[in-house]
Amino acid sequence: MAARKPKPSRTEKAPPVALFLFGAHGDLVKRLLVPSLYNLTRDGLMGDALRVIGVDHNTVSDEDYRNRLADFMRENRPKAKEGGPDGDGFDPQLWDRLAPRISYLEGDFLDEETYRQIARRIEESGTHNAIFYLATAPRFFCDVVQRLADAGLLKEGEDQFRRVIIEKPFGSDLQTAQDLNARILSVMDEKQIYRIDHYLGKETVQNILVSRFANGLFEAFWNNHYVDHVQITAAETVGVETRGNFYEITGALRDMVPNHLFQLLAMVAMEPPAAFDADSVRSEKAKVVAAIRPQAPDEALRNSVRGQYTAADVDGKHLNGYREENRVAPDSTTETYVALKLWVDNWRWAGVPFYLRTGKRMSVRNTQIAICFKPAPMSPFRDTQVDELRPNYLIIQIQPDEGMWFDFQAKRPGTSLTIDNVEMGFAYADFFTMRPSTGYETLLYDCMTGDQTLFQRADNIENGWRAVHPFQEAFRDYPHVEPYAAGSDGPKAADDLLARDGRSWHSLK
Repeated sequence: MAARKPKPSRTEKAPPVALFLFGAHGDLVKRLLVPSLYNLTRDGLMGDALRVIGVDHNTVSDEDYRNRLADFMRENRPKAKEGGPDGDGFDPQLWDRLAPRISYLEGDFLDEETYRQIARRIEESGTHNAIFYLATAPRFFCDVVQRLADAGLLKEGEDQFRRVIIEKPFGSDLQTAQDLNARILSVMDEKQIYRIDHYLGKETVQNILVSRFANGLFEAFWNNHYVDHVQITAAETVGVETRGNFYEITGALRDMVPNHLFQLLAMVAMEPPAAFDADSVRSEKAKVVAAIRPQAPDEALRNSVRGQYTAADVDGKHLNGYREENRVAPDSTTETYVALKLWVDNWRWAGVPFYLRTGKRMSVRNTQIAICFKPAPMSPFRDTQVDELRPNYLIIQIQPDEGMWFDFQAKRPGTSLTIDNVEMGFAYADFFTMRPSTGYETLLYDCMTGDQTLFQRADNIENGWRAVHPFQEAFRDYPHVEPYAAGSDGPKAADDLLARDGRSWHSLK
């Protein structure tokens, strides 16, 4: 059996590579990808042999392209804070180290000449390694990959790698995801494909695995003997903003559940991997998503809530309802909120419900995992003034204010036996230096070094769509949406979903 290749240290520079950014003028490139490369350069993880080539159909010179990126960074990067860590704000000297390695290639994604030009750029880059990042509309994924293959740009050798990063959404349902996987895998190997989910680049998401498997005390009660239920929430205060066209055909279910929320569910529920290599970790995650109980459409309808935000005045500011947003139909039934009740049918989690919710225009921005433990017996307190015992929660806070907290019961000082809920835990910012980051730094670095642990495999993608398929069918046949006021915690029907089980959502505040 071949020995596993050790992962590169996070202090090692990434190998030489030509990184092609398809969709170079898009929001993703300027807001997240280029700032991530800037941060990796700041941290000493990008070697001088890195070449970044933006690919798009607009006409612009290399210098103008670099200036546009610099202007955006200068205006939008977090400003330096007094006493804050190095790296805050925009550092012109640091940018001058990265900028000369950025260039631009004008070309149509469907034109063969574009790919001949890409081949020439690789030859001129001084390296045979290349990564192709598809920051494009999903309709281009297959066409770009096919043309890369036709041009011989996906062929790997002993001393060269060729990798493709594909953004979500990876398909719009099970059939389209299977078709997309089949077409891409017909021209390249799974080890070359990096299906990216930026949630997996967040420190607190990665810390779920460390917290679970590096601390012996958690494993003993991480099962259906002690866990009552699990809640996973991704709440946003923003509306659809300029993405009306996209959201009208996507909605909250497709946009968030089979990728972001299922990735969090898988990390919470997975079995310990045999090792922390990509195949071992991704196999355990795929097993969890595959074990999500299939529901008939009528069950799916009963165990879900669709909502849509309506206009409201919040803090003196008027917020439009979804149907009043730009490029949204005035009679739209697209959901901006969804809540689901699921089960993972394996020995560890049998009988434990997983409640998932995500929504836009909610009261707070909050992504968290709340693990609710079964309550202690009341019998020791039956002759006291204690009338109920609250359950214990372990809260894994993904964003904002990243950290972990544990709720438990303690006696309030005084002559009577009064129990109060207290919490203990840690905030990342209190223990570690938190430099500005986008969440893409780790993912870009991992792709350059060939580590697929935080990227989705074909089977996991398809398992996710398979699990949401009954809900898609139910929503298509019954397109009703529950209204909820912008700035609220979501529709009342979502509270009722838990209330009928004698439970309630953990507070987002």
